[in-house]
Amino acid sequence: MTREPNLQQRLREHLQQVAQPRDPDWSPLGHRQVEQYVQKQLSECGPVEPFPFEANGCQHRNWILKLPGSQPGRRPILIGAHFDAAPATPGADDNASGVAVLLELARHFAAEPAPSPLWLVAFDLEERGLLGSKAYARFLRQQRQPLRLMLSLEMLGYRDPTPGSQRYPASLERLYPDRGDYIGLIGNWPALGDLLRLQRSFQQVGIPCCWLPAGQRGLFLPVTRLSDHSPFWDAGYPAAMVTDTAFLRNPHYHKLSDTLETLDLAFLSGVCRGLRQGLGSL
Repeated sequence: MTREPNLQQRLREHLQQVAQPRDPDWSPLGHRQVEQYVQKQLSECGPVEPFPFEANGCQHRNWILKLPGSQPGRRPILIGAHFDAAPATPGADDNASGVAVLLELARHFAAEPAPSPLWLVAFDLEERGLLGSKAYARFLRQQRQPLRLMLSLEMLGYRDPTPGSQRYPASLERLYPDRGDYIGLIGNWPALGDLLRLQRSFQQVGIPCCWLPAGQRGLFLPVTRLSDHSPFWDAGYPAAMVTDTAFLRNPHYHKLSDTLETLDLAFLSGVCRGLRQGLGSL
C-alpha cells in the first residue's frame, strides 16, 4: 500500500479536531466547535452554503460546498458525511473518519476539478434518524435536481486483518472475506456501474474493496440502510455507502472507546486516495 505522509498527517489533524463528544444535546459546545471547524475547512475551498432544517423545535444546519466540474453538462455527484456523533462518544470512526476524508476531498478537488461537479455535504443529526440527509434529499427531489450519484462516507478508518474479525448478516459470510481489511461499497442498482469503477480505483491504490448491491432500497437487509445514503435511495437517486462496515467489524462502535488510537490511518489514507482517483474519473 503506497503511503502519502502529508495526506495521513492532514487526516490526523482533522480527526484530532472532530473526534470529541459532539451530540447537540449531550455535548452542545463540542457539537458547535466541530460544526464551526467543518464549516471553516470547507469555506477554504470555496463558497459554503448552509442548509437549515428544523428538528424537535430547534434549527440545525447541513453545510454544502459545490465545486464545479471540468466538463460541462454533467450531473453533480453528491458526497456526504455526518459530523454529529452518538451521545457522549468521541466518534473517531463514527464519523470523524468520514468527515476527515470529506474535507480532504474538498481540498483536493478545489485545486484539481473532477470531470463532474462535486457537492460536498456535511450532514447533521444522522444519529437522530438521518434527519439532515432526509431533509436535503427531500428538498432535492422537490426541486427535481438530478444527481449522477450520492456517496455517504460512513466509518472509513477501522481495519482488522485477523481471521474471523469480519461479521455479516444473514448468509453473506459465504460470499465475502472473513477478515476486516477491506472497504465496502453498498449501493442500489442504478449506482452499480459507478460502484464497479470505484472498486477498481480502490484496488489500484492497494485497498481491497467489496461491493454489495442493495435491491428494494435495502429493505430486504435493513442493516444496509443505516446511513445518509438511504434517504437518497428512498428519493429515487443512485446512491451508495462507503464503509468499513461499522459494528460488523469495529468493536468500539457507539462506545467511549471509539478513539483516534483505534484507527488505522494508513488504511484511511488509502481509502481517501481511492476515492480521489475514482471521483477523478467519473
